[in-house]
Amino acid sequence: MASPHWPLFDLHITTPRLELRYPTDDDLSALAGILAEGIHDPETMPFAEPWTRVESPELERNALRFWWSRRATLQPDDWALPFAVFEHGDPVGVQDVFAKHFATTHTVTTGSWLVQRAHGQGIGKEMRAAVLHLAFQGLGAVEAYTDAFDDNPASLGVTRALGYEPNGAHLYDREGRSVRVLAFRLSRAKWESQRRDDIDVVGLDECLPLLGAERS
Repeated sequence: MASPHWPLFDLHITTPRLELRYPTDDDLSALAGILAEGIHDPETMPFAEPWTRVESPELERNALRFWWSRRATLQPDDWALPFAVFEHGDPVGVQDVFAKHFATTHTVTTGSWLVQRAHGQGIGKEMRAAVLHLAFQGLGAVEAYTDAFDDNPASLGVTRALGYEPNGAHLYDREGRSVRVLAFRLSRAKWESQRRDDIDVVGLDECLPLLGAERS
């Protein structure tokens, strides 16, 4: 274990195509460095909080502040893991997995973003599959949740391809306009029916107490 005081720094997930790492400051700097390339078409807004509307360099500084706050406020009953996603060593985005009171609920929620040059290549599905493997196989989760605006076909496509089932909907005020949010749920049984054997999680055991989890 290279990071005995904060073992999350040793946590990473690998797939045949990607590496997802709990980010060090160097990783966060690399992620901040790709934000100016753009994450989505300026005419759209896939996020509930329109954080991408901010101009550089405040965009990058805000992102760093946010990621640092996630690290500083992590507790076993309320945590967020913003995995830095690398393809062939290049940073391409972030795959988040969150939980509150995991020791009781055994549920997680996911969110993500990808730099625009990485869109449409199957990376979004691959990185979501990676954290679902962490959640179900590594942490023993029983359900995983996600949601997306109904005008975000890329995110909805990933969700449906991974076997999630509809779990309700509601209206949301997005930049002054009403838009529908679609919610989804993935059960452990559904994940088990299509689980992969080519995803590896490294460095998890030492992190379990920080996440309110036991080895599954």
